[in-house]
Amino acid sequence: MTYDNGNEMIGGARKSVSALFDDRAEALRAVERLRASGISENNIRMVEGSAGGATAQRSPEGDKTFWDSLSDFFFPEEDRHAYAEGLSRGGYLVTVSGISTAHYDMALDILDDEGTVDLNEREASWRSEGWSGYEANPYGSSDITSGTTASLASNAPRADSQESIPVVEEQLSIGKRDTSHGRVRVRAYTVEEPVNETVELRDERVELERRPVNRAATDTDAAFQDRTIEAEEYAEEAVVAKEARVVEEIGLKKVSGTHTETISDTVRHTEVEVEDDRDGTMRRDATVPPRT
Repeated sequence: MTYDNGNEMIGGARKSVSALFDDRAEALRAVERLRASGISENNIRMVEGSAGGATAQRSPEGDKTFWDSLSDFFFPEEDRHAYAEGLSRGGYLVTVSGISTAHYDMALDILDDEGTVDLNEREASWRSEGWSGYEANPYGSSDITSGTTASLASNAPRADSQESIPVVEEQLSIGKRDTSHGRVRVRAYTVEEPVNETVELRDERVELERRPVNRAATDTDAAFQDRTIEAEEYAEEAVVAKEARVVEEIGLKKVSGTHTETISDTVRHTEVEVEDDRDGTMRRDATVPPRT
């Protein structure tokens, strides 16, 4: 299990991460992988513990030696005690310090892959054997410069080193605007077209009619008087008259209506997952309910 030491350097954020190993070969393999990943050798340190391990005869002076070897590391007090105990029991401490955020995740993955010690479980085991740990510092905490950082193992926030993740969500806002869908234009103009109508016309003609007769004149004087008869011919002609009549009216009017439209889109939001390695649980942050 790796631990985030989280110390910051002037001029930009720098992080440190440490891991305790039981096996020297695994610790060396982790160091080689860290170098191969592009992390400078100056940022990688490996502290070897007691060769005899837990079976060797231990003394307070020997434990103090391991404590002194960690004096220039910016560890929290409780972690410094645990690392010193692990070294006194033959462990190997690999620390990567002063690395950028880009290298931080890479270092975490490498150290987690190489069989690191779960420090919380190991501390519980040591306490069952009588180890007093941080609560009873045998070396005197007043003489040791405490670290200004927090360990991921305890998950305890510190006032001088806080990081936060903004929880962001998008909200959908729907407005309305007028858009043109075209126009209707009515234009009136005059055209001429030929028409044919049939009409029946009456006419009167005068014809000269001669009828041969053979009878005696009854009145001789009247028969030889001058006489004139006449008849006038008549004929009907077609007379064309035009009358303009309004047969239809065309106008434009606007009719307003409403309709319901469903808008489909996507909005983004931040969801937070909290991994608590103290009890091995994974949960969602209650302040960010899952969306459906």
